[in-house]
Amino acid sequence: MISKAKKAQKGPSWFEVLFGALLSVALGVVLGAAYLITKPVQTVKEIPKDAPSGAVYYLEGVRDFNKSMVIEEKRKELSAGQSISVEEGELNAFIGSLSKPSGSAASKPADKSAPPADAKLIEAGTLNIRIRGGKIQFATPVNYNIYGFTGAVIVQATGTFVKDGPGFVFKPESSYAGGCPLARILVIKDIIFNKFLFALPVPEDIRSAWSKASDVSIEGSTLKLKMP
Repeated sequence: MISKAKKAQKGPSWFEVLFGALLSVALGVVLGAAYLITKPVQTVKEIPKDAPSGAVYYLEGVRDFNKSMVIEEKRKELSAGQSISVEEGELNAFIGSLSKPSGSAASKPADKSAPPADAKLIEAGTLNIRIRGGKIQFATPVNYNIYGFTGAVIVQATGTFVKDGPGFVFKPESSYAGGCPLARILVIKDIIFNKFLFALPVPEDIRSAWSKASDVSIEGSTLKLKMP
């Protein structure tokens, strides 16, 4: 009888205690990240001189749709193996043209069996590029509607291009989802990048030319691609 009573009074094992502690820490990290992600980010023309430490701002790149013809000419030059220099306004004009639905798709009648547009819980907007001070910034607004909670989050990353194997890749030096530094949530950083920031498919001719570039550099507000 005594041995059974002692057995019944036995507390949780060390594994259970450790698992509970880890679960509490993980939950705290998730809630903290969610709070920072939904924290509003100010869109400004320049960083305020009296900006508080740790404040996150969004500086939008120039959108110059008058550059559409210019960037198409440079696209042809690049595909032909020529080196080119591109400004942020030209890049944003090009991205804007890729983001627009094709004429055939736009002319098709609406599919009544498809879910309504507001059924999408999370949807990324148009990618925006900003080039300043030898750095390039990729950013996109992400709209969400989750259980009645709606809003928009700016996902952004700033860095440079580095050589990686046979080609060049973007290396972020800082990245944020809303006010949350993505360095704090490395587990889902790549998911956020691939799902929202770099979800737009790269045309095959651009992809092919990029893979052959001998150098990719940023000078001031210009992206330079040097071909062999």
